[in-house]
Amino acid sequence: MLLGLSHGLRLSVQRRCLLQCCGVKSLNTSRGVAVDSVLSPFRSICGEDGVSLGEAVREQHGRDESVHRCRPPDVVVFPRCVEEVSALAKICHSHQLPIIPFGTGTGLEGGVGAVKGGVCFSLRNMDQILDLHPEDFDVTVEPGVTRMALNSYLRDTGLWFPVDPGADASLCGMAATSASGTNAVRYGTMRENVMNLEVVLADGTVIHTAGKGRRPRKTSAGYNLTNLFVGSEGTLGIITKTTLRLYGVPEAMVSAVCSFPSVQAAVDSTVQVLQAGVPIARIEFLDDVMIDACNRFSSLSYPVSPTLFLEFHGSERSLEEQVNTTEEITQSNGGSDFQWARDTETRSRLWKARHDAWYAAQALRPGCKAYATDVCVPLSRLPQIIVETKEDLIENRLTGPIAGHVGDGNFHCLMVVDPTDPEELQRVHLFSERLARRALSMDGTCTGEHGVGLGKRALLCEELGPLAVQVMQNLKETLDPQNLMNPGKILQQGDV
Repeated sequence: MLLGLSHGLRLSVQRRCLLQCCGVKSLNTSRGVAVDSVLSPFRSICGEDGVSLGEAVREQHGRDESVHRCRPPDVVVFPRCVEEVSALAKICHSHQLPIIPFGTGTGLEGGVGAVKGGVCFSLRNMDQILDLHPEDFDVTVEPGVTRMALNSYLRDTGLWFPVDPGADASLCGMAATSASGTNAVRYGTMRENVMNLEVVLADGTVIHTAGKGRRPRKTSAGYNLTNLFVGSEGTLGIITKTTLRLYGVPEAMVSAVCSFPSVQAAVDSTVQVLQAGVPIARIEFLDDVMIDACNRFSSLSYPVSPTLFLEFHGSERSLEEQVNTTEEITQSNGGSDFQWARDTETRSRLWKARHDAWYAAQALRPGCKAYATDVCVPLSRLPQIIVETKEDLIENRLTGPIAGHVGDGNFHCLMVVDPTDPEELQRVHLFSERLARRALSMDGTCTGEHGVGLGKRALLCEELGPLAVQVMQNLKETLDPQNLMNPGKILQQGDV
């Protein structure tokens, strides 16, 4: 009942609600008719098995690893080559159907949700590794190729691709979100490691961002279209090939674990190691809550205190220098003696435990959901923001173990929340906004590697300012005037 309103106002509100419901129903009916009309052309392109209306398949393609609810598309298509992607996109364009690219579904910001329905392009069948040039340290891959599949393929070449977000994600999907991970402190993020992209635009046009087949190590030719599409989250086009930098497998690798008396001591050590010019390959921070969760989940026995996981790459001689310098710094900050992981099996177990932090955090509260914050700040501000964040978590009675790629100034609070408790959900939401704005006040960003997706659209405007966001809107309107490419992501719904 609409209590406390006059009869006339009640009628007005009811009429407005009815019109809105009719509008939504009309939109859904119109889209349903459009979908029905494209099924036959879709099947003529992809084959009968390449088009699915099944509820389970649509739901699988409407969710990722985030807390955002499932938004299934109206239909899922499975193209096998760029020509099929282009032909399908042309049909969607002519019928004004939204297009949502899908890789492996490992994203953390709701980037694959079909907020306006439409057609999901599942790219798993495009899984070829193309044009490997070992002598030039580069390779071109299709969107169905994951980072682990690529490194397995490269095993006998003496090369590897080091960008490692933890999940076995699609490499083109990693380009689309500008992913990074534990190795970024040494090898950079996807933004530094993508040399060229093949992209299908909303109208089916196929472009190559650095020129077809081109793979120079550097270029000053024109606008940097490659980096325009890296991090665009499927809102400007569908990435159907990416050319990547490769690296020589180091002669030697060694990992170590070091415990500290306080968060400040651990983060101070990180900053000082980098200031000393140590070319460390990985330097990961886990707070006491996180290391306790990892101990339980991965059957480890490290001290329950702020901890750094470190890894060194290089020749045997250079490793000795790196380790000596790092040990001196950590011990000057009260760090423990290093616990070593020298052989491949022990190192793999150590880093698997770090990558399983997400599941370890969830295991602290069975039945609950996890949400990862993703702020990044200049290194000099890192100790302050982590200490303040820990205080905020304790003060607001929240479970949020902290893990992060502190060598980049990037860390995550893995918020474990009861999805049936509205009051707790609200506290987590307010905490996440405070944390993001704390990072912005320290000249940082609201997202270091997960992307904007659905959850950080308002924060993006605060971070970049309205003029920069307007330029983004103009670019979006130029490349996708009908707002068909993954609508509702990055930019606010009403902004395009």
